[in-house]
Amino acid sequence: MSPFTEPSANQFADLVDFNLLECDPALKESLARTHASWAEDSLRDQAQQLGTAQTFALAEQANRHTPELHTLDSRGQRINTVEFHPAWHQLLRMYRERGLVSLPFALPQQQGRWTAWAAGFYLHGQVEQGTLCPATMTQACIPLLQREPSLWSALGDKLMSNAYDERDVPITDKRSIWIGMGMTERQGGSDVRANTTLAVARGAGGRGATYVLNGHKWFYSAPTSDAHLVVARTDKEDGPLGCFFVPRWGSDSRRNGVHIQRLKDKVGNRSNASSEVEFDNAEGILIGEEGRGIPTIIEMATYTRLNCVLGSAAIMRSATVQAMAYARQRSAFGRHLAEQPLMRSVLADLALESEAALHLSMRLAEAYEQDVDSGDPLARAWKRVMTPAAKFWVCKRAVELTGEAMEVFGGNGYVNESIVARLFREAPVNSIWEGSGNVMCLDVLRALSREREALQALFEDFSQAARDEPRIARALHELHALFTAPPDQLEAIARLLVQRLVLLAQACLVLRHAPAFVSDAFIATRLASATGMGGVIGALDARSIDIDRLLERALPH
Repeated sequence: MSPFTEPSANQFADLVDFNLLECDPALKESLARTHASWAEDSLRDQAQQLGTAQTFALAEQANRHTPELHTLDSRGQRINTVEFHPAWHQLLRMYRERGLVSLPFALPQQQGRWTAWAAGFYLHGQVEQGTLCPATMTQACIPLLQREPSLWSALGDKLMSNAYDERDVPITDKRSIWIGMGMTERQGGSDVRANTTLAVARGAGGRGATYVLNGHKWFYSAPTSDAHLVVARTDKEDGPLGCFFVPRWGSDSRRNGVHIQRLKDKVGNRSNASSEVEFDNAEGILIGEEGRGIPTIIEMATYTRLNCVLGSAAIMRSATVQAMAYARQRSAFGRHLAEQPLMRSVLADLALESEAALHLSMRLAEAYEQDVDSGDPLARAWKRVMTPAAKFWVCKRAVELTGEAMEVFGGNGYVNESIVARLFREAPVNSIWEGSGNVMCLDVLRALSREREALQALFEDFSQAARDEPRIARALHELHALFTAPPDQLEAIARLLVQRLVLLAQACLVLRHAPAFVSDAFIATRLASATGMGGVIGALDARSIDIDRLLERALPH
């Protein structure tokens, strides 16, 4: 047999058939620390199912066979349907039937519920990411709709349901429903105040009243959702903005006037449908008050931003695991890649970045729970300030990290069949959706200008770690000095501020929660190193880092 056709010719497949939780000590530690161990058995079962070759194959199929739009039926009638590959439905069913859409709200007294949910989301995101888009938006709308008595009485059971119902029928006929979002328009993008979609009341108007919407949305995520929350102007083109619940089917059990114009041909997130739509006398119900449309939808976006952080952390974890597994098998220049000093530096840096992202994600999830349960000012500061900060940093690091993971595979990583190629294409989406990097940095500044006590609460939190670690103390002092810049200068240095804020937060978290060999390496490479502030992956001084233990922790043999 030719050596070029032998299956052992130094070629190795992507890692499949493993338990995603059992090989992740940091995640298991997070569950124990946040009193979420009660969910570990269920998460372990989920992790086993996700790690099978069959589930990875479903993810590949769902992203290769992308959604198809059918605007008209055979007789020219508007139907606005989107056809998904069966793999999409299997994956989405898998997530919903685990109870992950509603878990944080279904167990309001259960300590650790937000961490348990975050862990399930994180595990799913390591295998397939597009299905998390409708799941994220549906979960994020629950606290908003709970404040609308009439809507909640009609929708609550269907939103909280763990059943999967893929039928395109009126909400009244469904066992469970999905909710999407529609904010951006072509002329405004992130500047939602530039929206021109018009909503005119039927009758007196006001909260809970029905309006008729006409206009356009440039990005309408998951267009087959049973309803969307939409921002539109009320009464006139320069009128106040409101937030509207716009169902896919109207009150007369006919399709609502939401016409899908096209599906976006995206770089990644291929399994999920994103669309452009026109409203043609579409029915919508005002939620919240007129003139409060942006604060209402931003509350929903705050939850979705948390999911963006978790999703990017999941992508980083998957890329790290795949790169390490491959490097342990592939040989070059007489040794396995994982035995070669420079590759070991790269893999160790991937592991550090991934674990720090996990700790930050789990701390955020914990803050969301604490904010609801106790109204803790520190939890509010983490939720309000650190959510956009983490979204800025972690989502951007996922783009760089997946690129480095591809290099571990070389050309094998650059072909579309590779898992890391899909991760690389997927990585930018979380950095762009729900507010790009600049928007996140400006949101951090906006939050701090409105809630100055939030920065003080965070600094006091970080000071506890600073007392034990001089390098953290120095970084805290330098960050404090940056924040004393005149207000007219802060915007220009906002990316620098937010980057240092997140790195400091991560350093404090790994110092508290990770083994010393992890925290020492992270602090040395991120806070104490001149290249640590976003330097190239693997450009670290490996002489003072316990690389053996870092690699074994990231993916135990």
